Amino acid sequence: MRAVCQDADAEPPPAAFGTPRSSRDVHDRDQVRYTLDHGFFRRVRRRLVRAFVITGPGAAEVQDVAPPRPRPGEVVVDVARAGVCGTDVEFFTGEMSYLHTGQARYPIRIGHEWSGTVSALGDGVDPSWLGRRVTGDTMLGCGRCARCLSGRQHVCADRYEIGVRNGWPGALAEQLPVPARALQALPDDLDVALGALVEPGGNALRAVLGAGLRPGERLLVMGPGTIGLLAAKIGAAHGAEVHLLGRDRATLDFAASIGFEHVWTRDTLPGLPYDAVLDASNAAALPALAVELVEPGRRVVYIGIAGQPSLLDTRELALKDVTAVGVLSASGGLAGTVELYASGAVDPRPLVAATVGLDEVAGVLAGRRRPEWGAAPKIQVDPRR
Repeated sequence: MRAVCQDADAEPPPAAFGTPRSSRDVHDRDQVRYTLDHGFFRRVRRRLVRAFVITGPGAAEVQDVAPPRPRPGEVVVDVARAGVCGTDVEFFTGEMSYLHTGQARYPIRIGHEWSGTVSALGDGVDPSWLGRRVTGDTMLGCGRCARCLSGRQHVCADRYEIGVRNGWPGALAEQLPVPARALQALPDDLDVALGALVEPGGNALRAVLGAGLRPGERLLVMGPGTIGLLAAKIGAAHGAEVHLLGRDRATLDFAASIGFEHVWTRDTLPGLPYDAVLDASNAAALPALAVELVEPGRRVVYIGIAGQPSLLDTRELALKDVTAVGVLSASGGLAGTVELYASGAVDPRPLVAATVGLDEVAGVLAGRRRPEWGAAPKIQVDPRR
């Protein structure tokens, strides 16, 4: 379904980019605006862009929206590829916590894993960004608070999150506004699919580094979805002996098919000493299991988020002298992930099951998959398809 909308107001704040308005004078995908020029009204036609919009739980459509215009310090990116992730599914189902805390509301434009080309610059942006292939950080801090000034913009209380928090429009669209300070340049030999996997890879890289492992030590990754498999690949690239724990046979068979030897269910998991346990699942029971399984004096890393509170006996955490590490985002991990991909040390392309157009995204979010896609976890979107 396609809706046509017009934004005839002055430049809105980020939270209002592409907000549907009533259409007064729109033809096809061109937007008509009237500007005062030397005492006369001049009719200006501006091309609209397509964007995927979730309008309520289980309801979404592709809309024609006003194209973003870069404000000072911002760029506009022509999106070449975007990924669909579990957070996007939660927005579609209505389960995403931000919807219940007031940090997000419908309608919402999702998508925070992306790659593309800079097509327009706002005032004050380095001209060398124009035409460059990029991806970028999801977390956009205010830049003024103590957290931002100390390099922790990803936990800024007033942050925007692209396609997630406080209304910043997402990357499931033909164009995306991004602050230049959030950009990560991509080398020419990284294709658009790899570029859109940098953000989830940055999360996985931070999780692996948080595990504090040395080469030859044993890492158990719980939850072999996109983040879990990326963490497993990155852990292996850092010299760890990687084990994967899952519950779905098809998912574990897929992990084995891309080279992982040690794949287990809870019933078959061997009683080995695990030097670090990384929970990339959304299961409420697994955080406690991670502490149970990890070696005393070592680390558990939590990057998966359950739909309900996880119960953890902190007595066991303390008595085993275990360090717990939480990872929220890819912030600080993007450049390192680009290096891993560009060097060939990590190849995430087998994780991509298919690339679809915007018109197919609602079906993907509803859980519909074509048989030929197989068990690979990641669906990517070409907004111009």
